[in-house]
Amino acid sequence: MALLTRNRGALLLLMFNIFLVFMGIGLVVPIMPAYMNLLHITGFTMGLLFAAFSFTQFLFSPAAGRWSDQWGRKKIIVIGMLIFAVSEFMFGAVNAPYLLFAARMLGGVGAAMIFPAVMAYTADITTEEERGKGMGLINAAITTGFIIGPGIGGYIAEFGIRVPFYAAGFAGLLAAIITLIILPEPERSASEQSSVETVGVKEKAPGMVAQLLNSYREPYFFSLIIVFVMAFGLANYETVFSLFVDHKFGFTTKDIAFIITFGSIAGAVVQVSLIGWLLNTFGEKKVISVCLLFVSVFVLLTLFVHTYWLIVVVTFTVFLGMDILRPAISTQMSKLAEEQQGFVAGLNSAYTSLGNIAGPIVAGALFDVNINYPYVSAAVVLGICFLLSLRVLRRVETVQEPKAQV
Repeated sequence: MALLTRNRGALLLLMFNIFLVFMGIGLVVPIMPAYMNLLHITGFTMGLLFAAFSFTQFLFSPAAGRWSDQWGRKKIIVIGMLIFAVSEFMFGAVNAPYLLFAARMLGGVGAAMIFPAVMAYTADITTEEERGKGMGLINAAITTGFIIGPGIGGYIAEFGIRVPFYAAGFAGLLAAIITLIILPEPERSASEQSSVETVGVKEKAPGMVAQLLNSYREPYFFSLIIVFVMAFGLANYETVFSLFVDHKFGFTTKDIAFIITFGSIAGAVVQVSLIGWLLNTFGEKKVISVCLLFVSVFVLLTLFVHTYWLIVVVTFTVFLGMDILRPAISTQMSKLAEEQQGFVAGLNSAYTSLGNIAGPIVAGALFDVNINYPYVSAAVVLGICFLLSLRVLRRVETVQEPKAQV
């Protein structure tokens, strides 16, 4: 079994590197309200900054997925980590709004290169039976980075509001160096290599827009719809969370760091120990639908709780649902991708980015009108996504069943 023998070391190293990157991202989450006040940024501008990251991630994701197929996963991961590191150093050093946007957009390019390559790498070294566990482990590393990151960020921000950004840049740089020196390039099957060469000659790599327009023909298209709608709703929640609890409850940077840390712990535990069992026992469709329902309900409940510990419980449930949703959808699409793992992972990232572009902009604009409106919007959209999942994911099952019988 790939996860239990020669590929274990590669997977662990991949988890460690993605952990460092997401720890770097998590470092800055609890300080955003203070940073917003320091630079006199409105909620709408903050939303645009989040959207700028996702915009360039969206533009580069399909190409980055192809590059990881053609040039190798390791090269793309290393380059992406270096770009991410530069963007964090830059964001911490500048004050001018246009430079802040430039830094965020550069970070989006780095993310576009990292995520598809990491997911495709995981698919390369796992069998279909192990795929859910492998995706769960990678997402557990992401979640653990968020667990560690906010706590560290809340602490080191006392040494300076910009210090967490420099720490994030250092984490990305360290991850790039470790990957370059130690991580091996994964072995891929002859059929996949042949498919990549054929695609490279035949397609001349269609552009991102063409890929998106043609994606409706693919068997995983309905999963991509779920990815987009889910990302939109969750981006509403995540973009304004720290601003919401800061304005409504007066939470400090350390309070925000604790809530995010506590809310993420369960996700890491579930992804490491239960996600493979959940997906193999109930199937991706049921897991996705149930999680969407719970997340939409608990996002709405955020508006009706007022005590500190009730807020912790509600946030805990929302983060847990998010952390199960991501590997469930990634697993479903990777099983349908066959020999185009990098390409499909790139489309997954692109659709996620589309949701992450629209979500923060809407959330930021609604936040300036009323701090409760972004959560109403997120709950409604996620509820619609739940209803959509009940209908469209049945079609995905009809595609999977014939393959299972072959």
